[in-house]
Amino acid sequence: MRRTPTLMILLAVFLAASAGSPTAVAARTRATAATHRASAPGQRAAGKRKPVHDVRSRRQRLIAHLTPVSLHRSHRPLLSEPAPEAVLGASGGFPPIPEPPAVDVNKPAAVEQAAPQPLPWSPLRGSHESLLRQNERTEADNLERILDDDDLDDRIARHSLVPVPVSAALEINQNLPANRRYCRPWTAGFLSDLARGHQERFHRPLTVSSAVRTVAYQKHLMRVNGNATSAEGDVASPHLTGASIDIAKSGLSREEIAWMRERLLGLQEAGKIDVEEEFRQACFHITVYKSYAPVRPAADEAADKPGNAAKPGI
Repeated sequence: MRRTPTLMILLAVFLAASAGSPTAVAARTRATAATHRASAPGQRAAGKRKPVHDVRSRRQRLIAHLTPVSLHRSHRPLLSEPAPEAVLGASGGFPPIPEPPAVDVNKPAAVEQAAPQPLPWSPLRGSHESLLRQNERTEADNLERILDDDDLDDRIARHSLVPVPVSAALEINQNLPANRRYCRPWTAGFLSDLARGHQERFHRPLTVSSAVRTVAYQKHLMRVNGNATSAEGDVASPHLTGASIDIAKSGLSREEIAWMRERLLGLQEAGKIDVEEEFRQACFHITVYKSYAPVRPAADEAADKPGNAAKPGI
């Protein structure tokens, strides 16, 4: 009976020694690792990984408490994060705020450049006022509108209309009928002068694309050409008087067109002509007035009246 307590004490000591042995500890460690490996996929699937923003926030808090003196090479932040030197000054505090640039009160303030304005219209571009003026001036020159081909042929026979002065310096549209290759004598003189100056400069001829017209033809033109001017009223086409001609821009270089604009604008400002630079028909429409090259007034007015005969060449 006395041996029983002794045996039980010995058995308890043996069991306690076995529990603390390395073999037992290793067995328990392997069992615990196996348990963790078995449960790890489930934990990742369940989204139990530590959030990235927690790690980043912790890193940022750590950097905020560090100073350049205590910051070790292994503790530097990632490239995406600001370096502590950019946040802290050399003394460990925030860098000083830069002073604003000094302002010179004696220097005038910079003037803001105005936005570019659109270019004005060409000074030769036609207008309603210009067409009114052309009708008023041709009426003041006692020029009547030519009604039809019979009226046109009569004025040609009486030499109130003369042929367009074709030469090496001046061509004419060959599609024009023969009886519409005429103009007023002072208009012919203007054409000769203009073509001669152009020939001397560019060694090329100008081309007259249109000259005299009749009221009957102008009405027909209005039906087929929406850009045609009226045949009646205060804004009728000055071609009906024979004082106007069109010079084609087709084939002219930019330098030639610039020369034409300058030459014609000077004559327009002098009151000798009126010019409309047309872009849809690509021509210079020019109405020449008697003041460009005055003729004998009495003889010219007599020749322009129907039923009166004039001496040839006037």
